[in-house]
Amino acid sequence: MDTKRAEELKVLANEAFKGNKYNQAIDLYTQAIEINSQNGVYYANRAFAHTKLEEYGSAIQDATKAIEVDPKYSKGYYRRGAAYLAMGKFKDALKDFQQVKKICPNDPDATKKLKECEKAVMKLKFEEAIAVHGSEKCSVAESIDFHTIEVEPQYTGARIEGEVLTLDFVKKMLDDFKNQKSLHRRYAYQIVLQTREMLRALPSLVDVSIAEGKHFTVCGDVHGQFYDLLNIFELNGLPSEDNPYLFNGDFVDRGSFSLEVILTLFAFKCMSPSGIHLARGNHESKNMNKIYGFEGEVKSKLSEAFIELFAEVFCCLPLAHVLNGKVFIVHGGLFSVDGVKLSDIRKIDRFCEPPEEGLMCELLWSDPQPLPGRGPSKRGVGLSFGGDVTKRFLQENNLDLVVRSHEVKDEGYEIEHDGKLITVFSAPNYCDQMGNKGAYIRFEAPDMKPNIVTFSSVPHPDVKPMAYANNFLRMFS
Repeated sequence: MDTKRAEELKVLANEAFKGNKYNQAIDLYTQAIEINSQNGVYYANRAFAHTKLEEYGSAIQDATKAIEVDPKYSKGYYRRGAAYLAMGKFKDALKDFQQVKKICPNDPDATKKLKECEKAVMKLKFEEAIAVHGSEKCSVAESIDFHTIEVEPQYTGARIEGEVLTLDFVKKMLDDFKNQKSLHRRYAYQIVLQTREMLRALPSLVDVSIAEGKHFTVCGDVHGQFYDLLNIFELNGLPSEDNPYLFNGDFVDRGSFSLEVILTLFAFKCMSPSGIHLARGNHESKNMNKIYGFEGEVKSKLSEAFIELFAEVFCCLPLAHVLNGKVFIVHGGLFSVDGVKLSDIRKIDRFCEPPEEGLMCELLWSDPQPLPGRGPSKRGVGLSFGGDVTKRFLQENNLDLVVRSHEVKDEGYEIEHDGKLITVFSAPNYCDQMGNKGAYIRFEAPDMKPNIVTFSSVPHPDVKPMAYANNFLRMFS
């Protein structure tokens, strides 16, 4: 066994990790493991790189392997606990941090993190105890009348006159947001409530028709990167009936301008219902928003009342779109079983928080894999599906192409599965550290061939990503 070579590979992997080249780091740690599979450090380090890529399922597998190799290796438990935490599995995380404390009883950092974890679990238990379930639950939206909210005389921001949102209002709002000014909560309520009414009326699978000679733009994850969203509009024009868009989920979380992003997208939806289409992503959910920043941001910039309102509206977002009967667009991916028809997606009762399994979960969470068949999800939710799965789904539904988002890509996009699947991701330099480009796809009728446009990130005010995220999570990132 060439342990010296394995150590050299580990050093190279560590350097790649420091340079935010996480995929490269994973490849190098893998090579080290192939030479010496009995070194827990290699697995724990690879787990950390997986965590950075949001591949929490793979991180848990690696950390578990590190623990199997050395049951007294505290960093194995630490890495697994951090991955559980990132998935919102606080109780599983607590068990691992208790083990870290047991192995390192005098480590002040381990003590601090265990206490924070215990607090998070206690809070979760309290929230579960007071939660109202099912039919007892009243709609927050239906209890709000925005007309009764007074706008103070000193307010100088954008105003909606009456019930109709105009382009002038939206442009003024965007300018205010650009200058880090807030929108009055009266108008924020109006935008969110009007959007809710529109979204509730839509089916779970929306069919979009694009007339001959007309075009349609599909964007992937934006993740609270408001200034990059403005750049998309600079490059490709504002949403309108003549310049329609689909934003394919994950509008919020991670980036610290998520409120500005969601109000912008919702305002355009109110102004021009056919000019912008919105799909649900896995981050349009209470669990993710609690951990990754949107809940904290809404609380800070508007009020706690809006948190539940946004959660309600996110449950109204459609799950998938089909363009001209040929292009299937979904945030995550395909399914754990063959034979799923578009009619099955139309029948999904989407007005709920995403379940942990089933068609809705898979639409929001799944990822493509290079190998045929199906495999476990690297995220720990959903599954991985191969090119044969994509091909059968397209054939069975008389479709030509799957477009999905959900994964950061170096070039802003990736074409896989013999050209039958495209991932598009529209948050360049994701989290201010990945160095990736963003992309969007323009389709033109009638041929509906994808024309991919890439772009780089633009400067934004000095507010770090995850600024409003769960404090506990930030301790481990």
